[in-house]
Amino acid sequence: MTVRVGVVGLSATGSWASYAHLPALRAVEGFEVRALATSSPESAQAAAEAYGVPLAFSSVEDLARCDEVDLVVVAVKVPHHRELVLEALSAEKPVLCEWPLANGVDEAAELASAAEGKHAYVGFQGTAAPAVRYLQDLIADGFVGELVSTSLIATAGPWGGPVGNRTEYLLDKSNGATLLSIVFGHLVDSFSYIVGDLADLNATTGTRRPTVLNTDSGEFVTATAEDEIVVTGTLTNGAIASLHLRGMNDHSSKLIWEINGTEGHLRIDGTGGTLANPVTIRGARGDDVLSELPVPDGYDHHADLVGSPAHAVAHAYDRLRLDLNGGSKQAPDFAHGLLRHRLLDAIERAAETGSRQCIQGQ
Repeated sequence: MTVRVGVVGLSATGSWASYAHLPALRAVEGFEVRALATSSPESAQAAAEAYGVPLAFSSVEDLARCDEVDLVVVAVKVPHHRELVLEALSAEKPVLCEWPLANGVDEAAELASAAEGKHAYVGFQGTAAPAVRYLQDLIADGFVGELVSTSLIATAGPWGGPVGNRTEYLLDKSNGATLLSIVFGHLVDSFSYIVGDLADLNATTGTRRPTVLNTDSGEFVTATAEDEIVVTGTLTNGAIASLHLRGMNDHSSKLIWEINGTEGHLRIDGTGGTLANPVTIRGARGDDVLSELPVPDGYDHHADLVGSPAHAVAHAYDRLRLDLNGGSKQAPDFAHGLLRHRLLDAIERAAETGSRQCIQGQ
């Protein structure tokens, strides 16, 4: 069965939907992009012509109620997620909403409640990436033995560095599209998928660069979103963990992650701030020398997309197709998204109060 998709946020001038979702949907068997919706009839028509999409709408409600749409994909700025997702859910159509699910834990709880009993998914594509699935299997198969400790450090922009007019809104914490909510959310979801959830944590966060340059306007603008995040804690399996996510720094490594166990060691070097980006995996057991562990054949179903934003997203759609066709329960849903929002909320509380937080429901 072909799933006919309507995409919200597919802009003719470029967007995450056009860079990642559109090529992913066109690469995955069983999906067809039939419709799109943008903020005006003119921009919708321009996008439809640019990408060859048959149906164009300026209303999410009209798109969601269209008989030629089986799945609504919401890939717009975070402040608009709540309104658009609720409209799509009211049409009784399956919904995929990009992460972050909502602007804060209260909105996430509202959306998770509204989605009960429905097909509603959140865009955590990192856990579908071939290397991430391979790492989970390595840990589950005992490559490192009993997990002892793990340390991850990563760097991501534009927080802490220059922005343009299109990205300036990311600096305003009230918009809910921050280094913590977007990048750390993606990062910790993949991290937890591989080594297990945090059971408790301490956190330190800060905005070390409170003013940054807008290269489009030439003016310096104020940042209220954190550009440094450090989380330490204990995993549910007892291992000690630390994660440090830094804002933009051209001289810093993009991602370095070490996983230590009683029998072995893994080191992951990444090309971006999340594990959805290409990574190199090295490992050693006992007295062996650390050597590269290539991802085995069978994990990557879309090798032609390697290095593009669509690579992990295409694998996420593979997983979603199985769920929609009743073949599995692998795709992360809104309830899972709410758990991750609660984790981020606990990190903020820990940073604000200096008190260790126990994580419930992970």
